[in-house]
Amino acid sequence: MHTRFILINTSHAGNVGAAARAMKTMGFHDLVLVAPRWANVLRREETIQRASGALDVLEQCRIVDTLDDALDGMTHLCATAMTPRDFGPPTSTPREHFALLSKQELLAQDGRAPEVFLAPGGMAFLFGSERFGMRNEDVYRCHVCLSIPSNPQFGSLNIGAALQVIAYEWRLALGGFGSAPAAPVEATAAADAQQVAGMLAHLEQSLVALGFLDPLAPKKLMPRLNQLFNRADVTHEEIHILRGIAKAILQQAASNPAPTTQRRTKG
Repeated sequence: MHTRFILINTSHAGNVGAAARAMKTMGFHDLVLVAPRWANVLRREETIQRASGALDVLEQCRIVDTLDDALDGMTHLCATAMTPRDFGPPTSTPREHFALLSKQELLAQDGRAPEVFLAPGGMAFLFGSERFGMRNEDVYRCHVCLSIPSNPQFGSLNIGAALQVIAYEWRLALGGFGSAPAAPVEATAAADAQQVAGMLAHLEQSLVALGFLDPLAPKKLMPRLNQLFNRADVTHEEIHILRGIAKAILQQAASNPAPTTQRRTKG
């Protein structure tokens, strides 16, 4: 589905660059400017800086004199305005409207929807000037007026920010980009019960040698450790590491025996 973003009477060159950047981020490239303030807006330094690398979008961008020229090939037009217009198209949030389009398209494919909506040959998003927004006559031409939910006390959005939100929502409706493939995870075999039991016996010896566990009053220390390692789903490699630690503890204890009067800690 072809997607076009149309900026009408844009007065700030930086907003053209910001729009190009927002579009490229979401994988869109068709940008059309209708009678912008600056005839050389695509070459102005502020435009290029705000595009932040989306120069290919600027290179493909067209500048036209009228909205009619910008709408060639477009079949579904979305105005962007915070204030609903009398006698204008219905107002909807981007997500609600895109969900409706998707539902109607699915029903049409299933033969259960009235022929009131056909998959658009081209989807156009229209943005008005920074100072005055969209003209009523331009809004009236559209199928819907998209309104981005925002703070009722401060609903003003920069064109670049508004375009980014709508481009993101539209990309999601189109299926997104998909998740990046996860890095391959090396398969590790879980230790069996016999290996865990052997490791626990080894660990118990080391805890006794440290004086941490009193073998005459162990209480529930080892069963609790058993449950801990069961929850951890330890692997062969981890069993080897733990037994290595226990071995090192026993070797250290053998070379530095504790005084016989040392009080052991009960489990």
